[in-house]
Formats: sequence, C-alpha cells, structure tokens
Amino acid sequence: QVQLVESGGGLVQAGGSLRLSCAASGRTFSRHTMAWFRQGPGKEREFVAGVSWSGSVTYYADSVKGRFTISRDNAKNTVYLQMNSLKHEDTAVYFCAAAPRIWPRESHEFDYWGQGTQVTVSS
Repeated sequence: QVQLVESGGGLVQAGGSLRLSCAASGRTFSRHTMAWFRQGPGKEREFVAGVSWSGSVTYYADSVKGRFTISRDNAKNTVYLQMNSLKHEDTAVYFCAAAPRIWPRESHEFDYWGQGTQVTVSS
C-alpha cells in the first residue's frame, strides 16, 4: 500500500517555474515506478512524466520534454516535478501516481494516486 500527497501547486505567470513534490508513505515506495499526470479543464487525464524505481530512467510526454524534469529521492520517499518555461496550456490539476510496473504511461497501469494539486499559469 502506498499513500501519496502532492504539494507545490499555485499560480504562476507564463514563462515562470514551479516545483511539485509528492510525498509517499509505505515501505514499497522504492519498488514503484512514479509518474505525474495532469488534467486540464474539460480535458482527459494525461501522462506527463515518469521515473523508474531507481531514478536512473526518466520519460516524458512530448508536450513537456525539455521543460519539465522528474526526479525522486527514495531516502525521503519523495518524487519531484520541476516545471520551467510554463505555458498557459500547462494549467491543470497535477496528480502523482505509483505503479509496480516498468515504464507505464496509461492511467489504468497505476495502482495508487494522490489527490492532486492545482497549477494555474496566467498568460
């Protein structure tokens, strides 16, 4: 069992940066691939970025590649999403998710979800 709590969302101007954090509880955190998803107004939830259990492999949606960086600290049971050069279209609720699988991208592959944190980018 893994419990996830996101933080770090807020209001930022276009071109700015934010860093999201996801604190996990549960002894099996380090055995899970971690990822960030987002759901914008009137849109379906979409994959943003993922990181392998060791942190050595990261993968991204094309829409955020080069602007966002996902990382994890297994000693702190925390995963991060550094978001730079933010655009208005990045406005969404961002969710942290965990999966005991290799490099998942689809929502149904993830077993655990946080409650989400709102990111609003003003244009």
